Amino acid sequence: MPHSQVVIGVDSSTQSTKAAFTDAATGRLLAVGRAPHRVTGEAGARETDPEVWWQALCEAVAMGLKESGVPASAVTGLAVAGQQHGLVVLDAAGKPLRPALLWNDTRSAPQAAALTEALGGPDAWTARTGSVPVASMTAAKWQWLRENDPASAEATAAVRLPHDFLTERLAGTAATDPGDASGTCWYSTQTGAYDPQLLALVGLDESMLPTVAPTGAVRVGSLTASAAEQLGLPAGIAVAAGTGDNMSAAVGLGLGGAGLLDHPVLSLGTSGTVFAATRTRPASAALSGFAAADGTFLPLGCTLNCTLAVDKVAELLRLDREDVAPGGEAVLLPYLDGERTPDLPTASGLLTGLRHDTTPQQLLGAAYEGAAVTVLRALDEVLRACGLDPADPAVAGRPLRLVGGGAQGRTWVETVRRLSGRPVIVPESGELVALGAAALAASAATDEDPVAIAASWKTGDGPELPPVARDMETWERVGSVLDRAAPSLLS
Repeated sequence: MPHSQVVIGVDSSTQSTKAAFTDAATGRLLAVGRAPHRVTGEAGARETDPEVWWQALCEAVAMGLKESGVPASAVTGLAVAGQQHGLVVLDAAGKPLRPALLWNDTRSAPQAAALTEALGGPDAWTARTGSVPVASMTAAKWQWLRENDPASAEATAAVRLPHDFLTERLAGTAATDPGDASGTCWYSTQTGAYDPQLLALVGLDESMLPTVAPTGAVRVGSLTASAAEQLGLPAGIAVAAGTGDNMSAAVGLGLGGAGLLDHPVLSLGTSGTVFAATRTRPASAALSGFAAADGTFLPLGCTLNCTLAVDKVAELLRLDREDVAPGGEAVLLPYLDGERTPDLPTASGLLTGLRHDTTPQQLLGAAYEGAAVTVLRALDEVLRACGLDPADPAVAGRPLRLVGGGAQGRTWVETVRRLSGRPVIVPESGELVALGAAALAASAATDEDPVAIAASWKTGDGPELPPVARDMETWERVGSVLDRAAPSLLS
């Protein structure tokens, strides 16, 4: 019996690459190949050699081919979803000049502040790009490179995002998509193109950047003979433009023009991320006003400190991550790596409200609460950016889709339920970023709508947990500490 057509969705994240071999008709995961990355740096620096990503992609595809038992000839399309914002600089031969600066590298915070002021403040930026520069954004990283590694900046012939770098290796074509491009702060979500004034502001020529395809689902080329040989796949299969990891997760959940609009998602990973697909172009200084992969928009709030920070607190207390109790009077803001939302790049963790009877379990509970309140406050901003009132009962009753590694943890799920007061859906499908990329790959191979493809796969479906009474006492206590402490955390 012949094999069904198979597409490969690649999730190239901060820590690893995953290659999801997916039945193009049903969305069934046939295998997921995995390979780790190596992140280096300290004192705010976070870097990875881009060649590590390519080698990991080759290893993950080889593993997926072996585990799935799928013949390479059954593969019809490939798409990459990558960690956003990272800065990759290439020489004239397309080779990396230095390690890439990752999204969570906070050294460019001074450059972000200077860029914000140079254009006339936050409102000027949101009017053009939908976002205000913070340390995460690529424009700030490019400015940091110009000031701190001018030799590399001068030698740069091409600038890429992580997923652009991999797509170019696959198809031999320098292409990106509006979703990932909208995280650079030199692409305008207002015009749908690179912004000449912003490029001039950062001293960058548009010829150094990849072409922006209309959506991440567009076929930007075919797998080259060289890449095919390294991957063990047939040359000529469709390569999609791909997108950023958050945009791909939205596709994987069936969010967008052909699916759910204005439905909130909370991703619990190394970072905490909240977003929703909407037709309303966002322009809020408190958020990243991204484009989505399918032509809609993706207002997004991202915190740097989520599951990894809480796990660190558990390690310090020598507790299992589930050995926890509500925080009582203690408030712990686990800003161990600075913070992005709110914009506190030099912040450290803050603990207050200790009593003689405070237990280690309560301190760990306070870390969960501090991380959850921070990201749920960003959720309210996302809803406002969609033109919705978070206090409207109809809006507050809309289920919150909970994804990411933390969504598999009992305490994370119950903390979010308690502090949000919302019904919660935990999708049964894992690897939503990779599945979103698989839908983009299937779209590139067939010209069908990628969100409609993912919706037909039902990858965003799961049991709905009913709402519980909202813990307003904890919500207000943590929020009050955050509001009072924010000025001092900036120093």
